[in-house]
Amino acid sequence: MSASMSSTKSNRSFTLVPDRLRELAASVDPGRFAGLLDPLLSPSTLARLQQSARLQPRLAELLLGSNVEVSCADWNEDALLGHDPRRAALLAGSTWHARSILKLVSRHDLPKLVELIGPEPHAFAVRNLSSAVATTPIVDPEQLSRQIEYDGHACLGAWLEETSSLARICVLLRLPVGTAAESPTAEHRSAAGQLLSLVMAHLRTEAAGA
Repeated sequence: MSASMSSTKSNRSFTLVPDRLRELAASVDPGRFAGLLDPLLSPSTLARLQQSARLQPRLAELLLGSNVEVSCADWNEDALLGHDPRRAALLAGSTWHARSILKLVSRHDLPKLVELIGPEPHAFAVRNLSSAVATTPIVDPEQLSRQIEYDGHACLGAWLEETSSLARICVLLRLPVGTAAESPTAEHRSAAGQLLSLVMAHLRTEAAGA
């Protein structure tokens, strides 16, 4: 590669960094900024700060801290293809608990569960019953929804451990502080690859059809 071509590529990468930092700041869960700046700031003030094009690059750098060398990072990488990480977690968690979901056939319990997790995770679990992990049934829809969310986030976190540092951090920042994605167990690490493969195939199919 000639020196001029290398310089052009470097300059282009340099100019892209602030734009990528702005995109990251805009996508971060607002609670992350509250902990970073001042927990006493009102939601409306935090929202204004988060949407400030002037402040976004600096806020994103503060959130990334020393974990990522901003100027050298591969900003084209997005582990979830831009999709909502909570959505991915619910898809993975619903498959984890697919056997329990299938048992909620009463007219009262199933609509309640669908109300809590959404129709997409329910349908996804039914389609992928053969990949279910949990064997102990949960019959209470509220308890089941909590477990779906917990195990789904934990699987997402375990799967992200196999990605780059930047990809992992950028996804975690789009989630509230304290989800199970931050502390997956060995059980979740064992199942994460299979479940997230199903989730990513689903998301890629959706993106291709858009």
